Amino acid sequence: MEKEEVSQGITRREFLAAGAVASALAVSRLARAEVFAPLAAPSHVDLLITGCDVVTFDGKNTVVTDGAIAVRGNAIAWIGKAADASGMFTAKETVMASGLIAMPGMTDTHYHTAQQFLRGVHRVTHRKGPSWKKTLIPFESGLDPHDVYNSGMVGYTSMISAGTTCFLEAGGPHPDEMGRAADQVGIRGRISLNTCDMDGDGGPLPKSHIMTTSQALKENEALVKRWQSNPRVKAWLSLRQILVNTEELRVSMSKLADELDTNIHTHLSEGTYEVDYTVENWNLRPPEYFESLGIFNKRMHCAHSIFLTPTDVDCYAKHDASVAHCAFGNYGGGPHRMLDMIRANIRVGLGTDGPNSRGTLDLFQVSHYAVLGQTLGYATPFHAPAQITYTDMLRQACRGGAAAAALGDQTGSLEVGKLADIVLVGHDDYDQFTSTDPTLTLAQNVVGLNVRTTIVDGKVVMKDREFLTVDTEKMRADVMARYPGMIARYEKAILLTSGG
Repeated sequence: MEKEEVSQGITRREFLAAGAVASALAVSRLARAEVFAPLAAPSHVDLLITGCDVVTFDGKNTVVTDGAIAVRGNAIAWIGKAADASGMFTAKETVMASGLIAMPGMTDTHYHTAQQFLRGVHRVTHRKGPSWKKTLIPFESGLDPHDVYNSGMVGYTSMISAGTTCFLEAGGPHPDEMGRAADQVGIRGRISLNTCDMDGDGGPLPKSHIMTTSQALKENEALVKRWQSNPRVKAWLSLRQILVNTEELRVSMSKLADELDTNIHTHLSEGTYEVDYTVENWNLRPPEYFESLGIFNKRMHCAHSIFLTPTDVDCYAKHDASVAHCAFGNYGGGPHRMLDMIRANIRVGLGTDGPNSRGTLDLFQVSHYAVLGQTLGYATPFHAPAQITYTDMLRQACRGGAAAAALGDQTGSLEVGKLADIVLVGHDDYDQFTSTDPTLTLAQNVVGLNVRTTIVDGKVVMKDREFLTVDTEKMRADVMARYPGMIARYEKAILLTSGG
């Protein structure tokens, strides 16, 4: 090697030094060329939201004040300062969002579309059994397809107006009508079919709500396949409840979920009656029973999950089952182990359970209730401060809900590459002033009525609280014309299922 270096008249050390100098000169020339080169033409995007404070809920909890979000197609292409965006982008559509806060859309992880018109209805019945068998299913049994379509139109617009951009349907009648409504409104969702293949305990179900096991499997499979190609609205499988599903259906449905690469929405450990039922029949608690069948896995989405022991929580964590915590109703049953679930990295989101629970689909309010409930369970008895903050709970409504919906890599936070499901919120109302911290304002002082604009899949669905996808006056008129008939059929169903 030394001979080669001498023959060239330069040593290896001198050769390397000369190379370093040459490289430095090249970089210097390139830098000067870039400085004096003409600026690149602005990039074209489909939507530019500018002037807002951006609360991303990403892994670093990034907040951009006086920021902007650029959307190309249905995905976020860029997030940064509004001052930078003005020279970087030309946009097909621009939303001027000065004075607003941008945040990710939330996911309602448990919603009953067909129960929407029970809002404001109070019905007392002396029929025995859990309320969902006494009143809720009888109401659903009297709905025709157009009633369910209207239920979806009213429910999904209510969600959009309160900052919810995705929902998980629990399972009800005429699910294709739910999908039609969701597609028209512009919301993201997972519809599912009410699936009962036996009466179970607690009195008979309406005949319209019972099908054979074979029929249940065929109809669930067909529903999932019908909605596979829709970009926003798809279908999941459903198991209504342990009390009204056969073991054959449970096991077969789990196998079908694997075949179709989809999830199963069910109610689990919702009531004491359910725990008693599985203990009496199999000497196992509900999660243990699912585990014994080999069906407790990442595809199982379990609404409520109230009556859980620490061992039950471990079972959820072990099998990566997801959870919907419906704070409006769950605390009426008992304490909820949501904080234990979060600490165990269980995918837990928030759900409204539909308007029958309290009358609102506002996940901001559900989040506030959840903080109070967890404080009463984990802090108050021990003379301790709250163990979860309002900010962390709202983050759970966004990121946790997306994870429970199996959409954690696509929604739940504002990040480049994720779907553009974005909510713009006002913070200058009388009960918000002064609101200088955008994250705390969202978590503590915002409710659904503060939502100004909602964007789903890169499309503006509601702007300045006016819907761009739906004629809301026409929708309301159609609902009110049909409403008396719905209630009359409900009263008839109550009488029939009560033996009247």
